[in-house]
Amino acid sequence: MPKSGALDLATGVGGNIEKKAVLSAVDKYEKYHNPYGGHEEERKANCSDMVNKYYDLVTSFYEYGWGESFHFANRWKGESLRESIKRHEHFIALQLGLKPGQKVLDVGCGIGGPLREIARFSGTHVTGVNINEYQITRGTELNHIAGMDSCCNYVKADFMDMPFSENSFDAVFAIEATCHAPDLVHCYKEIYRVLKPGHCFAAYDWCITDSFDPRNEEHQRIKGEVELGNGIPAIRSREQCLEALNLAGFELLDVSSLETWSKPWSLLAWLQREAKEFKLSWRKQQMHMLKVDGELFFCMHILSLARRGKKTSYKFKLVMQPWMCYHLLEADTWEVQIHICLFLMLYTLILSAHLSSIKAAPESEGQKTGGACHVNIVQLWSECYCVLLEMR
Repeated sequence: MPKSGALDLATGVGGNIEKKAVLSAVDKYEKYHNPYGGHEEERKANCSDMVNKYYDLVTSFYEYGWGESFHFANRWKGESLRESIKRHEHFIALQLGLKPGQKVLDVGCGIGGPLREIARFSGTHVTGVNINEYQITRGTELNHIAGMDSCCNYVKADFMDMPFSENSFDAVFAIEATCHAPDLVHCYKEIYRVLKPGHCFAAYDWCITDSFDPRNEEHQRIKGEVELGNGIPAIRSREQCLEALNLAGFELLDVSSLETWSKPWSLLAWLQREAKEFKLSWRKQQMHMLKVDGELFFCMHILSLARRGKKTSYKFKLVMQPWMCYHLLEADTWEVQIHICLFLMLYTLILSAHLSSIKAAPESEGQKTGGACHVNIVQLWSECYCVLLEMR
């Protein structure tokens, strides 16, 4: 990533939102979602505003920690994060059967990481459509840095209503993007319209598995938090996605689940083992730099907290964004690793202040939630924004 550093991260915080409006944007974004009293109908009706706010707020963090491609990829043993991301993108290009000189559309292109990689890999010209002005500005800059201005470009538009004539593209792909669509059938119909007859559309997308039970309150809570954390109006089931493709006019040639391709990551297995034994006092909050299979990982444990002078134990789960671990693992120099650690130390210091407030809360408050202490992670990010915005 060309722009890596704490100061560079700070300059991009908030995207195109004015500094003084960042916290109000966070507040408005939260209120769209179920954990803050929002409703699915409201998210769908105001989807453009919600998604725009989300990507203005998160893009600089995503790029700093994740890289230029904002998507997941199953990772094989011995494979680096960068290799897995590229393989994931090359696979979709091969599935589309791309040939040099073809015109390709990337629906919901982010800052253009997949777009550039697929154009480079296949020799095609790729156009990215995106609703977020900040991401387009950043993507254009990255195209220039990569020397790919002639084969990659962007169009600012809502993929629900694209400004292209019918039959404009030889192929279309979407990588974890159409989950943001308020109406998936309409979204797929619009893709079908701009795609040449007989040509292919390929996509990766987020789906609810068959294990989801809509009558289970815990399942609904998790679903709501995933939607909150990822700017999604409503996560759909695999069956809903397939039905939408059929209704849009597509013929399904191949359908598969990455769930069946993935294997448990050794670090996650290690964390599960450690979580059973690791306990932390209020005064001994720690972060550990570890060597696992000869590679460097940054880990934050799942914590079990005991209130001083009380026998009751309070469990607090701290889930660090996976891209933080990944980026540290991929860091080429100790300088970059130190930048990441400094940012996470800021995050941890703010977390500590919240833990102190939990510590001071009455015993009955913990009992009300079944002994679980909850920290508003979105609020933590907001406070990190406040500090970083002062560096703009």
